Amino acid sequence: MWCLQRNKANFVYNRDNMKKLSCFLLVILYCAVGIAQSRAGITGMPDTSFTTYKTFVNTQKTHPDIRMVEEIKRDTLGEVRNHKYADAGMEGRQPLLLDAFFTVPRKGRQPAPAIIIIHGGGWRSGDRSQHHALAQRLALLGYVCFTPQYRLSTMALYPAAVHDIKYAIQWVKFNSKTFNIDTQKVAVLGFSAGGELAAFAGATNGMPQFDSSNYVVNTTSTVHAVIDIDGILAFIHPESGEGNDEKGTSAATNWFGYSKTQNPELWKQGSPLTHVGKHTPPTLFLNSSVARMHAGRDDYIKVLNQFGIYSEVHEFQDAPHSFILFEPWFTPSVRYIDAFLKKVFK
Repeated sequence: MWCLQRNKANFVYNRDNMKKLSCFLLVILYCAVGIAQSRAGITGMPDTSFTTYKTFVNTQKTHPDIRMVEEIKRDTLGEVRNHKYADAGMEGRQPLLLDAFFTVPRKGRQPAPAIIIIHGGGWRSGDRSQHHALAQRLALLGYVCFTPQYRLSTMALYPAAVHDIKYAIQWVKFNSKTFNIDTQKVAVLGFSAGGELAAFAGATNGMPQFDSSNYVVNTTSTVHAVIDIDGILAFIHPESGEGNDEKGTSAATNWFGYSKTQNPELWKQGSPLTHVGKHTPPTLFLNSSVARMHAGRDDYIKVLNQFGIYSEVHEFQDAPHSFILFEPWFTPSVRYIDAFLKKVFK
């Protein structure tokens, strides 16, 4: 069986000076205006409001012909499930788990591209098992896929989830020999809130202030491709619907611990559009027909174009936000992802 490489001596504590300075300035600003960050949404309990089955039942009302996508078993499909990639005590978090999917045998094969798949759920709900079927299909196409758990807003506020995803990227690279991964071909893929996190990871390539204060020695969180599946690019934008707290606390308000009006600068800092630039990797956008779920996409692409960075957009007409979880959109989405990565990783 697979023996995962783990060297605790290589996992060291470090706080980047820029990160300390930015946090210090933010604290001063908050104290000056007298606004305290709300931790009311940190319940310590899982939020189960977003599940694939509940979404299937609701989506059937408007799209009666949709079909669930089931997990599969193949002799050529290898799996490692429920592996701890982050220890307890790191920034006060509980142990975080991930799952890996790959073709077997890996011995004797060329190093393969890796895909880190981030689930959605409004930064508050959902879980990594929702994309096991996607990880399996992509693994059978030759990719090594990982579905990491990350801290949701019931456990910790922004930027905890960003830190977890960045750390997972480093962990994957650190274990590249175990999984026979090409560390120059690492993609990050996400759906909905996970799509925003995937885009954020790519847009902040080379910005250590967004890394976890724990990091892997001689390993970066740089990614080489992004697949954003209906994840917004800007929280404060004419196209964005985030931040409406009239009927209850919005998902983004729970995540940031501030409403949009209380701390717009933090909301801008958490937006991929704020950071996109010459360091951003090629990006694939897979989108539903729900315009607000890809807010800021066109402005994001304009910046990519300025730097000659490749991007693609595929929008499914009349598709619900949750299209990636169901047929008839799942299979063509897998084809688009595979074709895009083959193009940018050739």
